[in-house]
Amino acid sequence: MKMIEADALTVKYGDLYAVDDVSFNVAEQEIFGIVGPNGAGKTSTVECIEGLRRAHSGRVRVVGLDPWRERRALYGVIGAQLQDTAYQDRVRVGELCKLFSSLYRNPASYVELLEIMQLGDRRRALVSTLSGGQRQRLSIVLALLPNPRVVFLDELTTGLDPRARHQMWDLMLQLRERGLTIVLVSHYMDEVEAVCDRVAIMDGGRILVDGSVGDVVGRFDLLTEISFYAGLMQPGELAGLAGVQSVERQRNRIIVRGRSDEAVGAVLQYLGQNSVAYSGLVVKQPGLEEVFLELAGYRLSEASSTAAGERGR
Repeated sequence: MKMIEADALTVKYGDLYAVDDVSFNVAEQEIFGIVGPNGAGKTSTVECIEGLRRAHSGRVRVVGLDPWRERRALYGVIGAQLQDTAYQDRVRVGELCKLFSSLYRNPASYVELLEIMQLGDRRRALVSTLSGGQRQRLSIVLALLPNPRVVFLDELTTGLDPRARHQMWDLMLQLRERGLTIVLVSHYMDEVEAVCDRVAIMDGGRILVDGSVGDVVGRFDLLTEISFYAGLMQPGELAGLAGVQSVERQRNRIIVRGRSDEAVGAVLQYLGQNSVAYSGLVVKQPGLEEVFLELAGYRLSEASSTAAGERGR
């Protein structure tokens, strides 16, 4: 079942196309990631889906509802965690949850949600005393109060330490297992790789590539990076090996880039056969971050320039 359908979605601010003919679908119980540089059109796209902004043209449906014309019904089936939240300094966690619950016809039990989000023991605590991770978990509790079928999470782990970030990832996966569909807007490629079933990379108001993480990465001819310490070795020794595209030294570390398994096998075989003393071997396979950087390096700007040129004609 398609929980979200966007077809030829367009948003304009004067002559500027913030969202330019964007189309995608999100399936039930799927985590869908939207990534892109600042100004890519991510927020405008999501605001249209949430019914907060009216599209210039195109069609959007969320659980079969028109977000703009049927907002009252929509807000009973979606929840949203915003990037920036501010609460009163002296409000307690339980008081805030009770207040938000009063806004919905059939709210979920905030007591149960606080337990799920590991905040059960903080119910009487002042919100101002919560850690960053606890505040983010509280924002999810508030987003889940309307008993939504679709949840929007915007930069959920910004500013959190690594442990808190991984806890949030686990919670997202748990929410999906409970039947929720999740749209995640993020700048963290490792986060998207860890939790998302599919991803869309946006820039210039357009979706440049979308699909599963593996599918998106597979569309680009990216290189594996092999690095290690070998103080006495000359980089040129590895230049002619099978699959190797480039070799450089950064201080005492040798950096080799090449074609996946072929280059890795050739480098390891050379090191072994020639009894090269090395340490700190790291093999980094290309991932979504490399795709993003590849696009950001030149293709994103080219795509934006092309779009602007077409609109200027």
